[in-house]
Order: sequence, then structure tokens, then C-alpha cells
Amino acid sequence: MPEKNASQDYSSGWIILLALFTALGPLSIDMYLPALPQMADDFGVSTQQISNTLPAYFLGLAIGQLFYGPISDRIGRKKPLYFGMSVYALASLLCVVAPNDWAMIAARILQALGGCVGVVMARAAIRDKLDLQSSAQAFASMMIVMGLAPVLAPMIGAFILKFLSWQAIFVVLAMIGLFCLICVHFLFVETLPAERRLKLNFRQVFVLYSSIVQDQSFRLPMLAGCLTGAALFCYISSAAPVFLEQFKLEPQLFSYLFGFNAFGIMLFSSLNKRLSQRLSIAQRLKLGGLIQLSGALLIFLVSCFNPSLLSIVMLGVFMTVAGIGFTGPNAMALAMSKQGNRAGTASAIMGSAQFACGLLGGVLLNFLFGSALMDMAILMLIFTGLGCVAIFKLSKSLQHA
Repeated sequence: MPEKNASQDYSSGWIILLALFTALGPLSIDMYLPALPQMADDFGVSTQQISNTLPAYFLGLAIGQLFYGPISDRIGRKKPLYFGMSVYALASLLCVVAPNDWAMIAARILQALGGCVGVVMARAAIRDKLDLQSSAQAFASMMIVMGLAPVLAPMIGAFILKFLSWQAIFVVLAMIGLFCLICVHFLFVETLPAERRLKLNFRQVFVLYSSIVQDQSFRLPMLAGCLTGAALFCYISSAAPVFLEQFKLEPQLFSYLFGFNAFGIMLFSSLNKRLSQRLSIAQRLKLGGLIQLSGALLIFLVSCFNPSLLSIVMLGVFMTVAGIGFTGPNAMALAMSKQGNRAGTASAIMGSAQFACGLLGGVLLNFLFGSALMDMAILMLIFTGLGCVAIFKLSKSLQHA
């Protein structure tokens, strides 16, 4: 879409609707975290083994988005939402009846293949309707609203576990999926008109993917956003082993601490919006990267010299996770700014790359031999460090543009 056709206005209700679709991801990831030890006992495996259902979910997210992107550029945004939400609700019920950890992993992959449609369509819909500056504002607004999901999800999960078994958590997720399906039908208005849809065949899809990835205006912000965002997935994959096992926290306290970090993303996203008149998008992106890198370094130093300091660990985690409130919206806005009517495919590539990094982090955790805290710190430091390299390269390219 040419930039001149992009609007600068959006309603709060529209952002809340898109945030609801996007929130399926954090809800599906975070709500069952307090139940991991209980699930491990039921399946007769370790907590670290059952934690592999997290990178399994990331795998489904990474693969699914690659399909939804070009399909939505061809047939519009609404039809894929119908399909994905239906698959998500069905897969959530399959998680309820999973007989072992491998069946659970398979069901989680299917659940992610359905649920990832929301984040692809939300990003594409924003780019369909808004220009660069407004897109950055909209992404930040959506992150503030969506931030409620990881704040509330572990608390809801811990509350359910007080009265019911872990299976009830997935029943609730199935009901949320059905609610989203109803919202798609009655509330979501198509944002990609027929005359702007791409006529893509199978070969052209690969050509389109290649051209987008080779576009430096997309590639550098994509790398910046994916690498800094991977620190969050390292934290999510490590949270149960670190805080439930190594620090011996009760599930309820764990859910509060987890929610506090998610609140940090909301807080920094709000600050990101407030600073939009004083700092450029590139400056805010750089600020977020430095905050995240500092937090990861702090966790690493604590894990090396005094790993029992929970308060310092939590401070480092807060900085590393909350910094995404700066890096996420600004990297996304820059990556999508010149993608026009191929926004769905570009959104899919960025989302898939983000969760591929999350999958990589989850897999690498199985091959590191330090404590759970040390392993988490190492991966966070690597990802945020590489992310900062990408951010500073991006800043230089924008200065010369």
C-alpha cells in the first residue's frame, strides 16, 4: 500500500480487538506455567522435560505464520482468522486428553499452528490502515493492552490449580479460542480490499519471501526485534526450573513475579509512546536494547557470584523483559514501514523469525550444563548482545538513508 494512502487514525476498540487476537500467544504460553511441576508428576517426567512443551509451541508459531502471511495477502485477513481460531480451540481440547508428554507436545504444536493466526493478522491489519508513525503508536498501544495477558495468565493458572487439575487450564483456553472466533465473525472488519490483494501461486510465494528478506529496510529491524525478543522466550522457557525449582517459590508467588515482569512491558510500552515526541523511533529502539542488555548482564553476574540473590535476579529479569516495550513496537514499525500490500507476508516472516529464536533458545537450554539460572543468563546475554549489534547497524543505515 502506498504510504500516502495510509491513515493516521485508529480507535481504541480496534486496538483492543487486535490485542485480544494477539494475546492468544501469551495466554497459551503463560497460563499453564504454574502447572508444569504437576504435569511432570502426572506424566512421570522432569519439569525440564515437560518444559519442552514451550519450545514445541514456539515451533508451531514459527511454522504457522509462514503459511498465514501469504495466504492472507491473497484472500484477505478475515478468512484465515476463522480457520486459525477453530484449529486453536480444537487443539486446546486435545491438550486436555493428552495421555503422555509426547502427545502433549504434538497437541501444543497444533494449538500454536492455530493460535498464531492472530498475531499475523493483527500486524498486517495495522500496516493495512496506518502510516509509519501511527503504526509505531498502534503497536505500542496494542502491547500495552496485550500486556495484560502475561500479567493475568499465570495468576489465572495458579488460581485454577487451587481447585482443579491442570487439564482445566486448557479447557479455559479452548473457551477463549471460541470467544475469539465469535469476535472475528461479529467485530472484525476486513482491512485488505479485494483490489489490493496479491495474486500469488506457490512459486511466487517463495519469490516474495526472498525479496522481502533481501530488503534491508526489513531485514535489519527484523533481526533487531527478533534477537532482543528472544530474551523473553529464554526467560519463559527457564521460568519454572529457575523460580519453582531452584528458588523454591510457591506457584501463587511465582505467578505474581511473572505478572510483574509482564507489567513492565506494559509500563515501558506506555513510556515509549510518551517519548515519541522527544525521541525518534531509532533512538527509542536503541534505548530499549541497552536496557535489555544491561539486565541480561546483571543476571549473568549474579549467577556467577551469588546465585541466591533473588531480588537482584528479579531486577535483571525485569530490565531484560520490560525493555521489549521499547524494542518490540519500534522494530516492528520500522520493519513493516515499506512493505505495503505484502504486509501479511512480511508480518509472517518477522513473527516466524521471532519464535524461531524462541525455539532455538528453548532447545539450547537442554544442552547447557550449568544451573537453570546460569543457563538462562547465558542465553539472554547472547541474544540481547546480538540484538544490540543489529540495532546499532540499523541506526547507522537510517542515518545514511
